[in-house]
Amino acid sequence: MNNSKVLSGLIGVCIGDALGVPVEFSSRHERKINPVTEMIGYGAHNQPPGTWSDDSSMTLCLAECLCDGFDLEAIGQSFYKWRYEDYWTPRGKVFDIGGTTAAAISRIKKGRPAIEAGGREDRNNGNGSLMRILPLAYTYKNTNFPELIQQVHDCSCITHGHVRSQMACGIYISIAICLLEGLDLKTAYLQGIENIKKIYSEEKYAGEIHRFRKVLGGEVQNIPLTQIHAGGYVLDTLEASLWCLLNTNSFAEAVLKAVNLGEDTDTTGAVTGGLAGIYYGIENMPKEWIEVIARKDDIVNLAARLENALSD
Repeated sequence: MNNSKVLSGLIGVCIGDALGVPVEFSSRHERKINPVTEMIGYGAHNQPPGTWSDDSSMTLCLAECLCDGFDLEAIGQSFYKWRYEDYWTPRGKVFDIGGTTAAAISRIKKGRPAIEAGGREDRNNGNGSLMRILPLAYTYKNTNFPELIQQVHDCSCITHGHVRSQMACGIYISIAICLLEGLDLKTAYLQGIENIKKIYSEEKYAGEIHRFRKVLGGEVQNIPLTQIHAGGYVLDTLEASLWCLLNTNSFAEAVLKAVNLGEDTDTTGAVTGGLAGIYYGIENMPKEWIEVIARKDDIVNLAARLENALSD
């Protein structure tokens, strides 16, 4: 693994996010009539082109924390700084935050331990932990797989404590690790789900495993478009991002397909973009998209710091 994998994954998240920000909440029908084909601005949040949102902010917060090792309380405090002090924002101000995430960070503000902050009810299974979890994949050479997946689960719990959200994050990270190992897309998907199934066969996951049958069945790419949903539900986002990744042949095609599914466009774009970024590399991303990304130089610097920390 070299710096380009760290950088391309982080930039991939930011690009997918930024492509989706101007058209967030739009319907699939709207996107079919007027598809996103390039980096645009303004729209839903009235932000300039290249502006990423909460997905990328929290991803970058996590990446920075990992430069000093895995410390759940430090990660929680970083999210607090983002929410209340505009830390790791693209242009100095938070403009988008999910309800479950906002409630969890409010609990951290009141002194709740990070691992207990996230909601644990069925209704707390939005995509707000999946959208930010990617940086943990980069630690795979420094941590054994079961321990890493436990860290993924714990990290999810900061904002999303339900086991379903934890499992969605675990599946995503397992596939990301296989991409970091250099496997092709289909093989990485199949190997990633095989690796994680060894953990999710444990009794404590028995009540949720059936919900992931489409993803864990190895045929997510064959789900009809009409059954791919791109709202804020974590399982829908996981399925949609893998579907986009496996049914396209370039970084740009993958993230544009994700955004043009409509609804939660920035998060589907970000979750797709992270994996697509690792696989295709920064050299295969549209240069004009990279150049316009807010705080690009800071992200490049952060990627280098994380790479250095993980190689020490």
